[in-house]
Amino acid sequence: MPPRVSKRKAAEVVENAFNRSPESEGERAADVTLVIRKGIRTRKIAEPKTKIKTVAKATKTTKVLKSPGTGTTAVQHTSAATTKAAKKVTGKANPSSPPKAAPVSKAKKAAAAAAEKKVADEEQVEEVKATKGKKQKEKAREREKEMGNEGLKEIEETATVEGAKGEKSVEPARKKSRVGAKALAGSKITSVPIQRLNIYAFGTGDNAELGLGPEINAKVVKRPRLNAHLLPEKVGIVAVAIGGMHGLALSHEGKVYSWGVNDQYALGRETKYTPPMRDVGSDGDSDSDSDGEEPLNPLESTPMLITTFPEGTVITNIAAGDSISIAVTDTGKVYGWGTFRCSDGILGFNEKTRIQSVPVLLPTLKNIVQVSVGTDHVLGLTREGNVYAWGNGQQFQLGRRVVERTRLNGLIPREFGLPRRQVKYVATGSYHSFAITQDGRVWAWGLNQFGQCGIYDPQHAGEDNTVIPVPTVVQGLTKYKIVQISAGEHHSAAVTEDGELLVWGRLDGGQLGLDPETLPAEDVVRDVSGKPRYLSTPHAVPSIKFSFIGCGTHHNIAISTEGQAYSWGFGGSYQTGLGPEAEDEIKCPTKIENTATRGIEMVYSDAGGQFSILAGIPPKLTNGTL
Repeated sequence: MPPRVSKRKAAEVVENAFNRSPESEGERAADVTLVIRKGIRTRKIAEPKTKIKTVAKATKTTKVLKSPGTGTTAVQHTSAATTKAAKKVTGKANPSSPPKAAPVSKAKKAAAAAAEKKVADEEQVEEVKATKGKKQKEKAREREKEMGNEGLKEIEETATVEGAKGEKSVEPARKKSRVGAKALAGSKITSVPIQRLNIYAFGTGDNAELGLGPEINAKVVKRPRLNAHLLPEKVGIVAVAIGGMHGLALSHEGKVYSWGVNDQYALGRETKYTPPMRDVGSDGDSDSDSDGEEPLNPLESTPMLITTFPEGTVITNIAAGDSISIAVTDTGKVYGWGTFRCSDGILGFNEKTRIQSVPVLLPTLKNIVQVSVGTDHVLGLTREGNVYAWGNGQQFQLGRRVVERTRLNGLIPREFGLPRRQVKYVATGSYHSFAITQDGRVWAWGLNQFGQCGIYDPQHAGEDNTVIPVPTVVQGLTKYKIVQISAGEHHSAAVTEDGELLVWGRLDGGQLGLDPETLPAEDVVRDVSGKPRYLSTPHAVPSIKFSFIGCGTHHNIAISTEGQAYSWGFGGSYQTGLGPEAEDEIKCPTKIENTATRGIEMVYSDAGGQFSILAGIPPKLTNGTL
């Protein structure tokens, strides 16, 4: 590339050339020609595509200015003026070869210098405008990238530019955003739910999973019990999320409470506790009637506020996994804490941090409106309809291949094989995932050894390592309008727009609420002994219309369209909420009824491994107000 010649330098060289003595006019003409050539070649690369009519006219005056990439007005007009001077001296229009020396009058030299200075000044003004416009365009593009091109609404304007000879031409003006950069940076894209809820817990909470406090009688709860620490008139809970052995609750103010197991900081706060000394009698027994059973750690068993979010943070969406917790703000930012696990133990929170003790911002994620967390992986849905996945990817639950030697790369949120800008909903099971696109199709990927993805693979049916490696359409759901999906370890369920509940996957523990003998033989996969193992195609649960379902590891808690709670599946730890008389395996949907829940309209449910949560509208509350 030839050396760059500035406009001012070009003007100085031309003026100096005309001011030389007659003896050096041949050298002067050569200098002028060199400036013209360098100027044209340089501006051909650097100049914007937009042309000005005055420049086009200047180009017509000489064959030298034939490049389609227009130079600046100063250089081009200098070229035109110089070409005229050279033509008078040499009688040639093209100054590509040095002209013969000829005397030039002082008047001509003065006129040429004055004209050159005027054009240079005009060109300097144009250059300042162009530079300013370029910087503003670059800033606008940066804002567009930051906001996903969705927050900017741009309009095209035209501006009239005066040419060097007084002629007007029209060129595109800089794009202007209707929304300021500061407003865009803090714009809200989601909001906190307004309906305050009663929260009910049941199941086994030997490790503080129930969040009912440290009392010994809060360890095993066989029927739903109202959580007195999360009353609507005191805390005002509007959403809950259950992980493997911990829980999160979102208040109407956008604050997050946590409880449960905290050995890997899934609670996002410190819970170290030294129990008080017990009085022991002469016979070696304490004065407690608990048969030596210790109370729970009050800092873990009692829902407490996470106080380490930045001031002013408003959380609108929460999700919990095994030892990982995620929260989304009203502006689409994502915070996380805890850690991800894999088959070898702790995988890590990110590439540099093994366990994250308090909420920390995940800076690469923006405009997130929904998250779903499996056992050890996360899906994040953006406002634009794109999905990011991160965490443990050993079972292809991230929708992309994660090589064992570089498995920490899975901790980096990335997009994968889903259609871009088309996803409206995501859901996760323990080791598999789902997404619903705008056209209503359901996509699944991840571990599939029990058909939990809803995709039947006859060649690998029942094999422990059977996976769906990339997002694949679930053909058995294409005729339904799915509005919600939940999944456990080896089974999945979906609610349709019409209230049908579709289930598929493992059924040998009552997980599906269906009698295998009533199902089509070709849809039931059996083991070598002939025992039914799983349902390969989605089938509807009969007789009851449902509006919501929450899947635990091997059981389910569902809400009917009438606001009643039903449960089925494995209930050996009282996680089905049906009381001490209930069987360990509940084979069909059974209504949950007791004094605490009587007359309460249930709207939400969630479940972990050995405990469950129900959320209902308090009878004295309407739309979140007393």
